[in-house]
Amino acid sequence: MSDPASPEDSTAALQRVLATLSYLLTRSRAHERQASQAGVTAGRSDLHLLMALEDSGGVSRVGDLAVQLMVEPPHVTRQISQLEAQDLVERTPDELDRRARRVAITPHGKAVLESFRAARLAELRQALSDFDDADLDVTKAVLLRLVDYVRDKHLEEPRVRGRGA
Repeated sequence: MSDPASPEDSTAALQRVLATLSYLLTRSRAHERQASQAGVTAGRSDLHLLMALEDSGGVSRVGDLAVQLMVEPPHVTRQISQLEAQDLVERTPDELDRRARRVAITPHGKAVLESFRAARLAELRQALSDFDDADLDVTKAVLLRLVDYVRDKHLEEPRVRGRGA
C-alpha cells in the first residue's frame, strides 16, 4: 500500500474533491437556490459574464470577454444581446476603432452582481467559519494556481472551427 502522505495521493485526493465540488457548484438547483436568496433572476452564465466584465474594469470588447470566458466570440455576442435586453450591459463605441463596440456593465448589472455575490459570500463564510485566515489564504493560492493553469492550457489548444463552447 502506498504512503497516504505522498504527493501523488494528495494530488489525486484533491482532484477528486475538485471534481465533486465542480459538479455540485454547477448544478442548476444550486444556482437557482443562490439566485433566489439574492433576489436575482439572471442565469449562471449571465452572472459569469458580468463577473468577467467587472474583472475587466467594467468595460471590454467581445473578443476579450470570449478569451477570458474560454468560449467563441459569437457565443458572447448572443449572450450580450440577452443581457442588454435586461439592462445588465450596454454596448458602447470603441474609442480606438469606430467599427468595433465595447460592452459595459450597467448600474443595474452591477447591483444584480453585487446582490448575488453578497448571498454567495454569506453562504461561503458560514461553510468555512471554523477555518482561520491562513488556511483560507493557502486554499486561495492553490485554487488560483489551478485557474491559471487551466486558462493557460486552454490558450495553448488549437482552435477548431465548429467546436462547441
